[in-house]
Amino acid sequence: MITTLIILALSMIFFIHGKIRADIVALCALVLLMVFNILTPDEALSGFSNSVVIMMIGLFVVGGAIFKTGLAKMISSRLLQLAGKSELKLLILIMVVTASIGAFVSNTGTVALMLPIVVSMAVGAGISPSRLLMPLAFASSLGIATLISTPPNLVVHGALLDAGYKGLSFFSFTPVGIICLVVGILMMIPMSKWFLDKKDHKPKENTGKAKTQDELIKKYQLSENLFRICVTRNSPVCDHKLQELNITQRFNITILEIRRKSSTTGRFMKTVDQRLAGPDTEIKENDILYVFGEFENVEKFVEDNSLELTDVTVTEFSGESSNEKLSVREIGIAEVLVLAESTLVNKAVKESGFRDDYSVNILGVERRGEYMLNDVKDVKIHPGDVILIQGSWDNITRLSKNQTDWIVLGQPLEEAAKVTLDYKAPVAAAIMLLMVAIMVFDFIPIPGVAAVIIAAILMVLTGCFKNVEEAYKTINWESIVLIGAMLPMSLALQKTGVSSFISEQLVTQLGGHSPMLLLAGIYLTTSALTLFISNTATAVLLAPIAMQSAQAMDTSPYPYLIAVAVSASMCFASPFSTPPNALVMTAGKYTFMDYVKVGLPLQIVMAIIMILVLPLLYPF
Repeated sequence: MITTLIILALSMIFFIHGKIRADIVALCALVLLMVFNILTPDEALSGFSNSVVIMMIGLFVVGGAIFKTGLAKMISSRLLQLAGKSELKLLILIMVVTASIGAFVSNTGTVALMLPIVVSMAVGAGISPSRLLMPLAFASSLGIATLISTPPNLVVHGALLDAGYKGLSFFSFTPVGIICLVVGILMMIPMSKWFLDKKDHKPKENTGKAKTQDELIKKYQLSENLFRICVTRNSPVCDHKLQELNITQRFNITILEIRRKSSTTGRFMKTVDQRLAGPDTEIKENDILYVFGEFENVEKFVEDNSLELTDVTVTEFSGESSNEKLSVREIGIAEVLVLAESTLVNKAVKESGFRDDYSVNILGVERRGEYMLNDVKDVKIHPGDVILIQGSWDNITRLSKNQTDWIVLGQPLEEAAKVTLDYKAPVAAAIMLLMVAIMVFDFIPIPGVAAVIIAAILMVLTGCFKNVEEAYKTINWESIVLIGAMLPMSLALQKTGVSSFISEQLVTQLGGHSPMLLLAGIYLTTSALTLFISNTATAVLLAPIAMQSAQAMDTSPYPYLIAVAVSASMCFASPFSTPPNALVMTAGKYTFMDYVKVGLPLQIVMAIIMILVLPLLYPF
């Protein structure tokens, strides 16, 4: 018992100190429990096979798909219309929506689904995400308005049935849930402003030569010199390769890319294929050519080849309005700095080999502040020139690996990661709703953890990610290791008798005085234990003790058992007491002390109010 308490105390000290990552501290504590034979290896590693941990991994993938498909941005923009740019309205809206969803879906699932949406909302409103993510996690625990909202509710419901009492109804917790949410919102409004302003979350100014795609398009005036041309049936360019047509030499224009109606016919599949124009690219009827050059040259190309200049405000192959001109979904643009010792020096652009060796196009050259965008093929390359290239993200990344002749400015991989697959948003939404439906409706015979895994797999198989590796990158392994390593701590506390000794002593000492004092003792004991072990384990431990105490005093067990369920859910002062707290820890860049500063006052205030209110709602 003493060894377990020492390990727990040391873990708490390092968590509070914050100099060592929380997941490393948790792993060290786990190893010590095995070294001192407090837990067997199977028991110590059981946390990593726990359904909560597996569910968290799946939910990270689902949340990542919601973000990657642009669904998070779509939902957040709708919510932003309700809240505007007001941080107060935004915080209240997020907490109310999260608590409402959390009343019917597990709080872990609610936070995982809402997290990318809230981050998008924060960025859109120009607010630090850290101001909203901890309120998001807390709101998911505050949403205890139904019987299925949290596991502790079901635990006390089962304890009542086992003791021969009438079970709780679906909405037995609704009154207390509403009070908890109101108190939580009123507390979080000032607390988030005082303690949750992370400076490093604020958008940084773009320094140096690394520029975003939009900045590059604006810098080189690509939009002003970019034209869309539709290939008609009788055009002489049909069914010919670009190298046969010699368009660049004849018309002094460059065909950047070709968009062609996709062969897939599914309603939610990609409708347009985006292809980089290369020498072997064959032009087909109804292709949309993206042409870069002066208008006079483009106009001559259109007239000589019976082509049609397309309105730039209409999306390809649809009638929808669009302001998009140059998409960077599969194809991106980047700048390349030519080094002094480069073999490209004094070579013409057409001799550089960029297209032949790397399948990228050269769109322009910047030299000492001057931009050369016309007749680029004949421009001689000088040391220090900055060349604007266009190609697939993979080819741009491959180009960046050559550091002897040039340097690719910026971070192509990060730019590629920002590209969202908007056409997959309906697919991601359908999968998400299917997952929620399975978790809400009991008549569907699929466990919640299985529903999450199915949803994660479907997100990958339906193409909501570019590849499987991208799906793996969405998993926050620090949170996974933290929860997986800390879950066995509750087993160690129970196995060594620490949990039962503390709870029995506190309740025994208070039980002989008054029902109100006993209620306070049960609530505070439960609240204290949630700092060290999971809320579900705490409810399992305290529910039978609360029942025995109520029967010994010949009073109704309902207020005591509901106090156990509420107190077990109102655990805010630690990042590992609930999965939602751990989920937002890394994304919000929170430290252990952030949870103490914000969560502990909320937990104390909530305890005082609940101890006074519960006897009124559920008489002794």
